[in-house]
Amino acid sequence: MLIALIARDKPGALQTRLDNRAAHLDYIAETGCVAQAGPLLGEDEQMIGSLVILDVESMDTARKWADNDPYAKAGLFDAVDLVAWKKVIG
Repeated sequence: MLIALIARDKPGALQTRLDNRAAHLDYIAETGCVAQAGPLLGEDEQMIGSLVILDVESMDTARKWADNDPYAKAGLFDAVDLVAWKKVIG
């Protein structure tokens, strides 16, 4: 099951993102369930959120993954949406 995790950072939280980026990338590598990922960018090209495509067994697994992401644990996100996603192109 593919799940799109769409997260928006809290305003002014770029330093929190930068401080936790290495741990976040390590978590992605360790868990092995991320099909695609990358930061969302604002008009000024600064990181303002995340898009992560998870390949997991269930929405519950996706929620657990999201809750254990170092970014989430650091309080980076203002909002997180998890949405089932169907790959059509790419």
